[in-house]
Amino acid sequence: MSLADDMFQALMDSSPLNAAMLGIPGWENELGDLTVEGQRTARDRIAGLLDRAETDDSEDPVTLAVIRQQGRAVVDRIDAKLVEHTVATMSAPVNSLLLLSSKVDVSQRLGQFPRYIAQAGERVRQSDRRPLSRHLATGVQRMDGFLAQPEQEWEGGHSAEIRAAVAGFRDVLASVEDGRGDDQAGLCWLPDGERNYANLVRNYTTTSRTPDELHRLGLDIIASLREEYAGIGSRLWGTSDVAEIFHRLRTDLLWDDEEQMIASAVDAIARAEAEAPKWFGRMPSVACQVLAVPEEERSTSAIAFYQPAPADRSRPGTYWLNPLGATERSRTLSEVTAFHEAVPGHHYQFSIAGETELPTLRKYAFIEAYLEGWGLYTERLADEMGLYSSDEQRLGMLGLDAMRASRLVVDTGLHAFGWSRQQAVDYLRDNTVMTEPEIHSEIDRYIETPGQALAYMVGRLEIQRVRAEAQERMGERFDVRAFHDLVVGSGAVPLSTLDQIVTAWSVAP
Repeated sequence: MSLADDMFQALMDSSPLNAAMLGIPGWENELGDLTVEGQRTARDRIAGLLDRAETDDSEDPVTLAVIRQQGRAVVDRIDAKLVEHTVATMSAPVNSLLLLSSKVDVSQRLGQFPRYIAQAGERVRQSDRRPLSRHLATGVQRMDGFLAQPEQEWEGGHSAEIRAAVAGFRDVLASVEDGRGDDQAGLCWLPDGERNYANLVRNYTTTSRTPDELHRLGLDIIASLREEYAGIGSRLWGTSDVAEIFHRLRTDLLWDDEEQMIASAVDAIARAEAEAPKWFGRMPSVACQVLAVPEEERSTSAIAFYQPAPADRSRPGTYWLNPLGATERSRTLSEVTAFHEAVPGHHYQFSIAGETELPTLRKYAFIEAYLEGWGLYTERLADEMGLYSSDEQRLGMLGLDAMRASRLVVDTGLHAFGWSRQQAVDYLRDNTVMTEPEIHSEIDRYIETPGQALAYMVGRLEIQRVRAEAQERMGERFDVRAFHDLVVGSGAVPLSTLDQIVTAWSVAP
């Protein structure tokens, strides 16, 4: 096999659940190994492939860049030992396993669930990298919620074994008496935290920007967004007072019911699909459906997320919406979230790349700065496309911009500068329109997935930059449809590589 194929095989072997989520055949019987020894074996295998990449001349430069980025990302995440203190959010191994079991066919893996769950518990039990005390309590609560549900009739008689394993994991979390306090929330309080965070920042952003640079960038963007808020607020309500605009967004523009939330998403996606041919030359062959998260999963699920169509296209791509607490949530976020997660965001991104002739690794590479950068880019692109139905919905666009810019400030604050959890909560409260439950959920996510939240804004700014430079170089020759086809059709790549791809395209005769 080629080096790219070898790396793809190693990546999927190290995390077969990624293959399950993407619908890639070949790993139906696997869950992976969370033990220290198992992680070390996976790391050594991938590190060996990275060594090969230093001298291999059989791959083209773009594919080689993806190989290096993907391999280094896994090595650095294993080295950071995040599995030992990630227990509360959907990044946690047990939480993600239970969520995935309702989204894809896991029947051939069920016999391995108890082993995998026990391994997750053992890593927490043996580690000196304690989770936050509040996260331990949240983890216990979520395991109790699972155990309180009617017993699931899984194939092969595995239900009792799985429930026993979940109960055992719950007991491990409950037994940890020296969890970290909220004043020591970030990686900088853990062994090798500074080095691990620097590596994670590099891998999630695919840039050389330092935490300090990213922190200051976020502060600058937040300041500029306040001017945009004031402009739309003046048109909509006759006020430029940002505090009043924030108050109205939090309290006045809420959903009437769950059905209204779902209908709005369906309508937004339909309008985006109708307009897309003016902005894309290539369309995905697979549809995008909108589904509500099942009721039993709503308390632990994200508010919205996208699940790609499987490789065999046996089902559509799916935009999952969580209606939990709909009547207490702002309706202004409806359209912007649909454009980001579905059309022309992640649905176009994953579907079009999956239908190219790219190497398999390039079709399915998970490079956050590219993937989430594209999603955030399409939120502003949707305004260019005339997709927002009102100024209310444009305020939602600004609201998500503010959240992503605040992530630059808060993620680096927590993990590089020693912020307490409360400092992070206060910053989001003062600079975004998120509700209190959303703020606390976001902060817990940043704590347990260090660096990931930086990818969104960094990626968007880079895509906007390379587009602007291509337009300047090409003048009237610039075709936005061809630009979008190039970016999406190249698959996920590091941002520096995307710059090279677009530059080569824009200077070609």
